[in-house]
Amino acid sequence: MRDHVQASAEFDAGVAWAVLSGTPDALNACVECCDRHAGGGAVALRWESRDGSGCTMTFAELRDGAARFAGLLTGAGIGPGDRVAGLLPRIPELLVTILGTWRAGAVYQPLFTAFGPKAIEHRLETARTRLVVTDVANRRKLDEVPGAPPAIVVGAKSAGLADRDFADELARQPGEFAPVMRRANDPFLLMFTSGTTGPSKPVAVPLKAIAAFVAYMRDAVGLEPTDRFWNIADPGWAYGLYYAVTGPLAMGITTTFYDGPFTVESTYAAIEKLGITNLAGAPTAYRLMIAAGPDKARAVKGQLRVVSSAGEPLNQEVIRWFREHLDVTIHDHYGQTEMGMVLCNHHALNHQIRPGSAGYAVPGHRVVVLGEDGVELGVGAPGILSVDRTRSPLFWFGGYDERETAAFQGDYYLSGDTVELNEDGSISFVGREDDLITSAGYRIGPFDVESALIEHPSVVESAVVGKPDPERTEIVKAFVVLKPGFAPGPALAEELQDHVKRRLAAHAYPREVEFVPDLPKTPSGKLQRFILRNAEIAKTRS
Repeated sequence: MRDHVQASAEFDAGVAWAVLSGTPDALNACVECCDRHAGGGAVALRWESRDGSGCTMTFAELRDGAARFAGLLTGAGIGPGDRVAGLLPRIPELLVTILGTWRAGAVYQPLFTAFGPKAIEHRLETARTRLVVTDVANRRKLDEVPGAPPAIVVGAKSAGLADRDFADELARQPGEFAPVMRRANDPFLLMFTSGTTGPSKPVAVPLKAIAAFVAYMRDAVGLEPTDRFWNIADPGWAYGLYYAVTGPLAMGITTTFYDGPFTVESTYAAIEKLGITNLAGAPTAYRLMIAAGPDKARAVKGQLRVVSSAGEPLNQEVIRWFREHLDVTIHDHYGQTEMGMVLCNHHALNHQIRPGSAGYAVPGHRVVVLGEDGVELGVGAPGILSVDRTRSPLFWFGGYDERETAAFQGDYYLSGDTVELNEDGSISFVGREDDLITSAGYRIGPFDVESALIEHPSVVESAVVGKPDPERTEIVKAFVVLKPGFAPGPALAEELQDHVKRRLAAHAYPREVEFVPDLPKTPSGKLQRFILRNAEIAKTRS
């Protein structure tokens, strides 16, 4: 195993770039993640359906499907730089859509299937999306999106819908399409990241980020060609799209899709049936596995080689339990949509593992702790986790798309998360500077939830905060001021919860609703969420 200190000191950007076949002036994500691995019948996707059926797709089969989808796009006048959205569950058609979009030089935009019309509308309008690929179950949401772009629907024909059918459209296209080459700084993904003072912000991910994704998969996840890899995260989010799709496929390693809701039973069953040896996901999933007890784990004990955790700090009890009952090491990783994973306890690099630490910088990144004055802090002083952009060759974030980026301060990108530097050089997570809510591995912007609530005819205004929760890290709690004539009560609270589920997203609804006469604000009228949040924290400690 390589030493982390040595790997960091000897990092060579040219060697890091050499994991790709293209050049900075001629690069295509479909070639990197599909074409160059298409010989010899290598399997790209192992798909398991919720009903127990499934299939595999080779890189060659995906190349054919991607070529057909790219032909469909160019026939519709969609080309380099245009945005194509996928509102799809984890099915093979999702991967064809992603790769075909890249092949045409266009930009893929993920839409999480739990999003409601409001969340979808904001993202489609902001991105100026040209086409949406969806399935029958999600198609109706687009009817509530004003000015929605054209849609192609998986299963439209069998469901009797008037929309264009995905399979029929691809069948009309030739199986050959020359990949459109782009430059390293051109975007191939358009993500949206939650904000606290406004709507979700667009993040254009450049093609050069693929090299950083591979570095994380190799050094932190420890992905090897002999692994059977499964990242539980949904490709509608950054961790899933970066590291369940782009990263493993760029390495020519099979990825796994499970099309179904997360349950302990289905997770253990898939691990055993598919022979999974390398697992990645969020702590919430792992805590639920623990809650199910050691009997559930017994059938796969010793099968997993390594496990990675991302999305929120990993509890030490999880680490101990996985070691005892699954005979596997689980490591904590840290990152953001804007920069990918940059701070990790690495599976493939040798370094000390400090309990409670988020780890060490992924080679190619210089991660530091900054004080309020912008000066780098030493051991034990809490400050903001920041990346030194001038000395981080793999750092790819260039700022929010067509927006100012306040997080850029001089040579640094400020994450907004509070951390401390330890004596051994590792960094420990302390908390968040802003109001973002981390619930079950999802980062939820309070503004989005508040915007959905205000649409309800009973609501004057609202404030949304994260309330500490032992299972989910935090739950979303809403404080609501009602209009005259509306009476607070459980029935109205449930109605508001259902409204947010329908309009925004199923994972973002407030699990608690408290009706209040007014909200704390500054003299200038700015909402002070921290007062409400601190009160909830105090309640859990009393």
